[in-house]
Amino acid sequence: MGKDVIDDMAAYYAQRAGYYERVYFKPERQADLRAMEAALPAAFAGRDVLEIACGTGWWTPHAARDAASWLATDLNPETLAIARTKVLPACVRFATVDAYTLAAPEVAGPFTAAFAGCWWSHVPLQRLPGWLETLHTRLAPGARVVFLDNSYVQTSSTPISRSDSFGNTYQQRTLDDGSVHEVLKNFPTPEQALALLGPRAHETRWVNYTHYWLLSYALR
Repeated sequence: MGKDVIDDMAAYYAQRAGYYERVYFKPERQADLRAMEAALPAAFAGRDVLEIACGTGWWTPHAARDAASWLATDLNPETLAIARTKVLPACVRFATVDAYTLAAPEVAGPFTAAFAGCWWSHVPLQRLPGWLETLHTRLAPGARVVFLDNSYVQTSSTPISRSDSFGNTYQQRTLDDGSVHEVLKNFPTPEQALALLGPRAHETRWVNYTHYWLLSYALR
């Protein structure tokens, strides 16, 4: 995937920042959201956590509740500004970081856990192996990693508009100003995700909710 497509996606989320969280108010998703919000704190209790692409910080107040420290990162100042307005645990701090490179000094690590909510689906399939390797270099042995993301539900999800030669799928999304944006959005199966992780992951756990999935593992 070219840099222009990735830049376009970053611009899309910056433009959408002010009303991004509408997606979390869909009535049919409330049971899933409450279940995940309740389950997340235990995974990170007492750990030093790196959050990837925190966006507007929907998940941060829940997941960081019992953490020792929590670094929430995102590329967009627009979304980080909203995240900073949340009522947050004292352990949370923020940094502007490119999720693809994790090159900023703040994320040198090692962290004892990592979290990303609704990020995996936006990483091109051809870049996922390399990106996971980059993430894992920021983590200590035995670190706990948790990803959660959307499942495709025909009655709730934006329809898939096309796929490319790598198997990535895309959606056409319309913002409030009427502009239409093509957004990469993949929906992995458990088998696909676990195959990408390979032997470096153990104690793996995949949970299927109705509208979301959650993957948890420990790093060897």
